[in-house]
Amino acid sequence: MNPTVFEHRKLCFQGKIIFGKYVMGAFDRIEKFFQQDEACFMFIDNGDMILRTPEQTIQIKNGEGLFAKCGNYYFERQTSKKMTLVAAYFYPEILKKIFTSDILTSKHETMYDAKKVVVNKLLSDFKENISYLLENPEVVDDSYLLTKLKEFVIILSKSENAPSVIDFVASFFKPYEYDFKSIIEKNKYADLSLEELAKLCGMSLASFKRKFNTYYNTPPKQYLVAEKINKAQQMLKIKENRIVDIACDCGFETVTAFNRNFKKITHQTPTEFRNISV
Repeated sequence: MNPTVFEHRKLCFQGKIIFGKYVMGAFDRIEKFFQQDEACFMFIDNGDMILRTPEQTIQIKNGEGLFAKCGNYYFERQTSKKMTLVAAYFYPEILKKIFTSDILTSKHETMYDAKKVVVNKLLSDFKENISYLLENPEVVDDSYLLTKLKEFVIILSKSENAPSVIDFVASFFKPYEYDFKSIIEKNKYADLSLEELAKLCGMSLASFKRKFNTYYNTPPKQYLVAEKINKAQQMLKIKENRIVDIACDCGFETVTAFNRNFKKITHQTPTEFRNISV
């Protein structure tokens, strides 16, 4: 379900969004708002959501911040009627204009792809300032926009206790190294389509299927459904677990889909399996 976008404001430099504000409605899962080569920081207001990266899910609530390096991510399960995001985007070619040192020569790395950030007073004040500029874009020119971006990077680097601003910036563009099998195992109980799982792995669907067969010696759909049903069987043995909750926890979009796949593999309905097992 694509969200209704009630408001979208932006401040751009050379055609690229530097700061943006989004007010949107509920959604189940959408792709990230930023592309492959830039990092992003988001302030979350009036709502909450989950960020799914290849190896983790992060729940971000009203009043919290999110920093994400370049990579393939999804936003999931925003249920509020309206959620507001104020975002800053960090592009390597623009940051090179701001900082005189060569940011790509730094060897500093951070061992995460995305993380939740506590919004302290410095960050909160900066968000209010950017929100004002987004409401009054006529007061902003290119020079001022780059100055504000540089200010924000410095504030973030202090918050992260990075060795230096240059080291902090360099870490934006050193993608966290993922292991293919680890991505599969971390996401095998999610209600992801094969296309979505392939995108998390940074692959086309065809390449994903070929690599999956190499690792698991079975087609991905067959393996993933079997794993979900195996988990469901263990959960069904605990009578307090409701079938509707088991279906959700095992990554089935509906109870009907869960029942159909469960019976196809076990030749029993979940209720029949529970009655025999408990």
